[in-house]
Amino acid sequence: PSYGSFISTLNHKRESGSHSLSSPLLLPAVKQVRELPPICPDVRQKHRISIDVLPPEVKARFVSEPIIPIRTKTAKEFQYVDDVERATISGDWKQVHDFYLTTFDSFLELNGAFKVSNAPFNTIEDSGINIKFVNIVYDALLHTVSKKIFINPQYTSPATYVIYAHLLRQIAALAEADHHFLMHWFKKLPQKRFKQLVERLQLFITTRLFPAKPEELPPMAKCSWWIPSATKVLSLLNAANSISSSSIIPFTDFYNLTLDHIDFMEDYHTWQAHGNSNRFTFCQFPFILSTVVKKAIIQRDSEQQMISMARQTLVDKVSRRQRVDMSLLFLNIKVRRLQLVSDSLDELSRKRADLKKKLKVTFVGEAGLDMGGLTKEWFLLLIRQIFHTDYGMFTYVKESQCHWFSSWKCDNYSEFRLVGALMGLAVYNSITLDIRFPPCVYKKLLTPPIVPCDLDTPVGMATLTLDDLQQIMPDLAHGLGELLSYEGNVEEDFYTTFQVFQEELGVVKSYNLKPGGDKIPVTNLNRKEYVQLYIDFLLNKSIYRQFAAFYHGFHSVCASNALMLLRPEEVEILVCGSPNLDMGSLQRVVQYEGYSKTDPTIRAFWDVVLAFPLELQKKLLHFTTGSDRVPVGGMADLNFKISKIDVSTDWLPVSHTCFNQICLPPYKSKKELRQKLTIAISNAEGFGLE
Repeated sequence: PSYGSFISTLNHKRESGSHSLSSPLLLPAVKQVRELPPICPDVRQKHRISIDVLPPEVKARFVSEPIIPIRTKTAKEFQYVDDVERATISGDWKQVHDFYLTTFDSFLELNGAFKVSNAPFNTIEDSGINIKFVNIVYDALLHTVSKKIFINPQYTSPATYVIYAHLLRQIAALAEADHHFLMHWFKKLPQKRFKQLVERLQLFITTRLFPAKPEELPPMAKCSWWIPSATKVLSLLNAANSISSSSIIPFTDFYNLTLDHIDFMEDYHTWQAHGNSNRFTFCQFPFILSTVVKKAIIQRDSEQQMISMARQTLVDKVSRRQRVDMSLLFLNIKVRRLQLVSDSLDELSRKRADLKKKLKVTFVGEAGLDMGGLTKEWFLLLIRQIFHTDYGMFTYVKESQCHWFSSWKCDNYSEFRLVGALMGLAVYNSITLDIRFPPCVYKKLLTPPIVPCDLDTPVGMATLTLDDLQQIMPDLAHGLGELLSYEGNVEEDFYTTFQVFQEELGVVKSYNLKPGGDKIPVTNLNRKEYVQLYIDFLLNKSIYRQFAAFYHGFHSVCASNALMLLRPEEVEILVCGSPNLDMGSLQRVVQYEGYSKTDPTIRAFWDVVLAFPLELQKKLLHFTTGSDRVPVGGMADLNFKISKIDVSTDWLPVSHTCFNQICLPPYKSKKELRQKLTIAISNAEGFGLE
């Protein structure tokens, strides 16, 4: 289908005299970068010759309008019930053969077969292509013996990639206005066709990067423009998927997992140095990079910032001839369990300059040494207290089972900054948190993704819709939806004005959605404006100070260009991990120390764990790793280990959360193992030594 759309657009460009096909493309991030050669290499060197100075014998008669042949073959006639089915039965493929030979003979023949007569080509509503007929013709080509005869430039065989690459190059070099049309035409494709286009482009990129038979493709130096062209076309499909009212395919289908194996840090540093210039990098098109790659980029970027901060501290001490204390290289947090929130707030406020150092936590009066486990527990307990409804910072919405910012006003929003800093520290230190924020919180966190230089610039003021409100307050969203679809007289039947009421600490307050709103009735004509202003008030303006503090707290730790690579959904995964536990996957990647997977104790362990209800499986994960969430990359990234401990079977299992390790005594029966394991994982809080 994209080939037909391209042909239609190409004819339009010929008729309008556009020359954007020869505009420059981006260059790929390869070791030896070459300038992209022009489509006609000698065009720039030669002077244009006027038609009047040519001798008569070389002058040609020009046709002002191309004559498109009139074709009478219809989709119905071509379908299997007619031509193809008849040929299959009789073995006489001449009629089908002639159709293909004629149709794919030239651009004009293609237009004659597939272009809708007199269809406009400058509207986003219709590409002017008979897509149904295109699909039938290509399906017949794929599912009959005729596929042995004809070659389609979109096929996946590397033998056709040279043709396909040139097609992609032409599409990528179209003018921005033409890309706009293509984007809107793509979004009207059936899901199956749309997905096929995406998969074909991904396979093309993968094969060019890692060819199974390098001799089948031209040398990379001669076709360095292949990958930039394909990625640019893929970005049009991604844009079409984004602007569709509901996504045609999941955004994760645009991930190219083979890019997990390239030097993505070199790509990231090139992007940082050159931005969105004509030096191609995959970071210019972050939709193609998986969450695993983005997490790795953020982690390494964080590590570099940590090292830089620690080095600076060390240099400062040495230059002043002061004694060097190695603890200065870390962000050391010391808290009491009974004053956890206030101590944490004080520590983070006092040590704001050290937030980009490696985090280490100490609980006063406890002998635990933090190798990662105490840090995980500090996060867990702190989040649990802060999000408790009695604490008053966040409200829990039962209908949506998520937390939202309390709208009460106060003089000090430092605790909201603390929560933001906690989330930032979690991402920075690769800790997953059990936070139940609605998805729009992560949209607001990336608005903008980099903190503005001007402190007066509003932050977190995302453009949100009724769908976002639905994820927080479904009942209210339903009511507003009914208001929008109401067929009667809104003003007379609803008797509503541009004024809303909100309860704050037991007191009901009124707010105008716009100046004089209490005197402006909501009518059939202005109800869309009312709903949008209401959503903006609830999700942005009414909690602005709270969220701004939260935003600045998060970015005080996580400030990085890498955030610009992330979608809101990906930020949520980095913060919270995945709630979906797959103990079968964990069993396949677990490491053993002192045991083997065939030992009776290990077989009993997995029989018990796989039969556990979800709640106990979460407790086991928390007992062993300090968190009940699965990190980005899945269970394989946990580095889960089961070790043998040679003690009496009267002992309970023990764990080292710093190393995601559970130590099992050699229990004699499955019943004994289930009993001891359940007791251990149900009483797993606090660190101590006996």
